[in-house]
Amino acid sequence: MQIHRSGSVLLTGAVAVALAVTALPAAAQAAPSATAVISEVYGGGGNSGATLTRDFVELANAGSAPFEVGGLSVQYLPGSPSAGSQWQVSDLSGSIAPGGRYLVAQAAGTGGTVALPTADATGTVAMAAGSGTVALVSGTAPLTCKSAADCAADTRIVDLVGYGSAVVREGGGPVSGASATASVARAASLADTDDNAADLAAGAPTPVNTKGETSGGGQEPEEPGPTEPGDVRIHDIQGTTRVSPLDGTSVTGVPGVVTGVRASGSRGFWIQDTAPDGDPRTGEGLFVYTGSTAPAVKVGDAVLVSGKVAEYYPGTGTQSLTQITAPRFTVLSSGNALPAPVVLDARSVPGRYVPSADGGTIDALPLDPSRYALDLYEALEGSRVEFADTRVTGATTAYDEIWVTVKPRENPTRRGGTLYASYEDQNTGRLKVMSLDPARPVPTANVGDVLKGRTTGVLDYASYGGYNVQATELGTVVDKKLRREVTRKQKKDELAVATYNVENLDAGDDQAKFDTLAEGVAVNLSSPDIVSLEEIQDDNGAVNDGTTGSEATLKRFTDAIVAKGGPRYAWRYIAPENNKDGGEPGGNIRNVFLFNPQRVSFTDRAGGDATTPVRAVDTWKGVELSASPGRINPASPAWADSRKPLVGEFVFRGKPVFVIGNHFASKGGDQPLHGRYQEPTRSSETKRIQQAAEVNTFVAALLKADRSAKVVALGDFNDFEFSPTMKALTKGRALKPLIATLSPSERYSYVFDGNSQTLDHILTSPGIRRPDYDVVHINAEFADQASDHDPQVVRVKVGGGFWH
Repeated sequence: MQIHRSGSVLLTGAVAVALAVTALPAAAQAAPSATAVISEVYGGGGNSGATLTRDFVELANAGSAPFEVGGLSVQYLPGSPSAGSQWQVSDLSGSIAPGGRYLVAQAAGTGGTVALPTADATGTVAMAAGSGTVALVSGTAPLTCKSAADCAADTRIVDLVGYGSAVVREGGGPVSGASATASVARAASLADTDDNAADLAAGAPTPVNTKGETSGGGQEPEEPGPTEPGDVRIHDIQGTTRVSPLDGTSVTGVPGVVTGVRASGSRGFWIQDTAPDGDPRTGEGLFVYTGSTAPAVKVGDAVLVSGKVAEYYPGTGTQSLTQITAPRFTVLSSGNALPAPVVLDARSVPGRYVPSADGGTIDALPLDPSRYALDLYEALEGSRVEFADTRVTGATTAYDEIWVTVKPRENPTRRGGTLYASYEDQNTGRLKVMSLDPARPVPTANVGDVLKGRTTGVLDYASYGGYNVQATELGTVVDKKLRREVTRKQKKDELAVATYNVENLDAGDDQAKFDTLAEGVAVNLSSPDIVSLEEIQDDNGAVNDGTTGSEATLKRFTDAIVAKGGPRYAWRYIAPENNKDGGEPGGNIRNVFLFNPQRVSFTDRAGGDATTPVRAVDTWKGVELSASPGRINPASPAWADSRKPLVGEFVFRGKPVFVIGNHFASKGGDQPLHGRYQEPTRSSETKRIQQAAEVNTFVAALLKADRSAKVVALGDFNDFEFSPTMKALTKGRALKPLIATLSPSERYSYVFDGNSQTLDHILTSPGIRRPDYDVVHINAEFADQASDHDPQVVRVKVGGGFWH
């Protein structure tokens, strides 16, 4: 799955929300925030003696660019939480202008006479006047921490304020003085040193909303919009590079026709000049950012816009989006014809992806839209584009997005996707598509379907996926009847070993998820003898209470497999140390072996635990494991905050086989393919190379003791078949990657940003001959999926030379 959108992402991601202008922050509470902070907290609203009728939380943006809060939440915990206390959540939407405020109204009391100004978000939390904790959180899932130390370790917390006698607070102590008549507020500088007592002080409540309104209804008067065109046109703002030559400059009376309006999320509208300058490098379209205010324009309006030019970087390592912020505008006329869209197809989009800056930034490089696809898309940023009859290469997501390719012959897979074949051979025709009309979202589609007819929209840029089309006219989906694969059943003398990433499965998940995953094992994988599972969580999932066992989770899963016609699997695993294996906080993710005891037996050998390394032992009977199950060198720095490989010794038809279940570190933190740094740095790769070396060393030890030892290493390696990780894993020919035995059009198990790619692998030692290997496509290409990974299986016929 994705971090962005679990542990297997290309960001590759999680849990993430796709936003058109900005991404959710990944700031930790332990690091002072330079952007959004909690600027004021008041829990005395409606109390006896209070003037205001409601509690409130005020946020502020200390940064220099608009801060998107859609998908974030404000959460409240009592000052002295009991065992049953829960964080109470208030969802947010909209954004905060640089230096601006954002007001979250909470519960009303029976006292007070003065109403808050119009709130930007409204919750129902009855906050205590004298003591409590308020957190600004990336995401809307309730926090689980109830101590200052645990909350400091929760990376979802953007900022946190404890007041009164609050147990959960930043720094040496909570801020004092809150009461029915006093709030606690941050200094005007909005400085955040992560010390509540130092950063905030008590005083009279002063709530302010995004419009600058106070509880008395006051508001700074707005300047009138322009009435005459100025000297600057859109192509002057866009310039011939990725960064505007007018970045940070105020402009007046920029003319254009409105081509698209976004009324939710990062609100604003696009304008395009109807008198282009003829230079293909200088864009004629531009986004006008209106923040939390819905823009009072419609498509076809001719406008004049004044404001400040700003380059907004929506995520770490991304390119920027050129926009006008804090706009004032005048509508001159309506119903005007729109500029003709630029057609994107195999002829117009270049075959090369992006120029190189030897790992540096491409911001200042002159655009060459006839040579590089990303240069073409940058030159068209904010402009109208269209394409027709495009193949879907990434299924419809939970955020109503799909990926298409405007180049149908570019690296096609057998089932209709677009293969990610190498770091040097990027797919230039991929574009993400979403609808600007909430009443007509992108329809459900699977990989290989066709978006028939014309799709027209504005070309935009976002942190997730890069360039995308905000559609004003959508084609219709033609269902190409993609079907889930079913692999053949293993024969009596064949051992079938499979791998399946089940995407953070825990006992609290819906039965439907268990049933669908179980059907994948029992039906689509035809009940393999051994299944190595990745992303099994502890029994209460993300609840961070010290639970590490997975018995209830595995009981539900194996029961579901039986109900789907599969065998009664047994299981083996080693529970991790609490919160030491990465993944979702509190989830204690781990690898697990399922096996069918009617077909294969497990050799239990005592001594395996979370911290003891398993060894290859040379005995007179042949090589054995020092412990079964065991873990590969768990104390190695390579496995810090990451899943440790699980090793088990099995017996099939009287012969031993060693299985290594893996789940390597995710790609989180890598620079994006579409980003400002080219070529992108793959920082996460360093850890996976170290992990691969550990597995390779262990396999080499097994083979040194017995060169014919039968070893199957499999799982979610979070890297491609052409990566340095796989080179380290296969060093010395200790292991052979079976993905290389397939035709190129079959070499994928995962789809990310419209790229079909391989993150999951099965590798075998030289003693295993003539394996029959299959990637079983049942998830990654479908909008309806139980996991974001496809499972794989290898079958080996004993009589065909598996043992000798």
